[in-house]
Amino acid sequence: MYKALIIDDEKPVRIAIQKLANWRKYHVSQVYQVENGLEALHSIREVHPDIVFVDMHMPVMDGVGFLEKASREFSNIVYIVISGYDDFSYAQSALRYGASEYLLKPVVADELNHAVEKAILTLNPQEDFGTCEDEPSITAEEVIDIIHEAITTRYSETIKISDFADKYFFSREYLSKLYKTQFGLGIYEDLSRIRMERAMCLLKDPAIQIQDIAARVGFTDTNYFSKAFRKYTGLTPSEYRKAN
Repeated sequence: MYKALIIDDEKPVRIAIQKLANWRKYHVSQVYQVENGLEALHSIREVHPDIVFVDMHMPVMDGVGFLEKASREFSNIVYIVISGYDDFSYAQSALRYGASEYLLKPVVADELNHAVEKAILTLNPQEDFGTCEDEPSITAEEVIDIIHEAITTRYSETIKISDFADKYFFSREYLSKLYKTQFGLGIYEDLSRIRMERAMCLLKDPAIQIQDIAARVGFTDTNYFSKAFRKYTGLTPSEYRKAN
């Protein structure tokens, strides 16, 4: 099994690379991400990746500076440049320091996977990909449905957009925008709505204490629950209970 490292200061680009590459087919078991060349040098010494994707234009240490140092210290790694600059000098520098491929942004799945396959075969010419099936992909719309179901059925739990973004390799901003387009509310707005409507129902039963209701709809802090409830209904939980 192989390991890969993605170096790019733009998180959406890192997510796109991680999303589009067919890691399972090419026997890549772990994929790491860092934001600049200097951080990457430290990471390489710690995790020992086989393939490194590197952007050319980054803060702290750019791609040229990184490749110059890394190609000397880690000559056994295959480097793939993914750059937003169609610049001959950048390409020339990348090739001079041993880059296997020079791909342009935005990342295209076929080009990316071709570069990964080429890198693996450089590392091991005998590697066989024939028995591997393509890893099933999940669309952003399907992720939105998963989030909506989680909010609807697991509202008593801690739900974070970042958990879905990291798991399915879409940015939080993109998922939030898509969710609002489909359901008319932001993800956290919809979660709050579901929690408050359930709390309103529970408050009609005087046998259930308010702190228990707070816990049942996902709040560990009763005061915070009361503030959220008042913001939603205009009444405190006690006032709502008395009115109903």
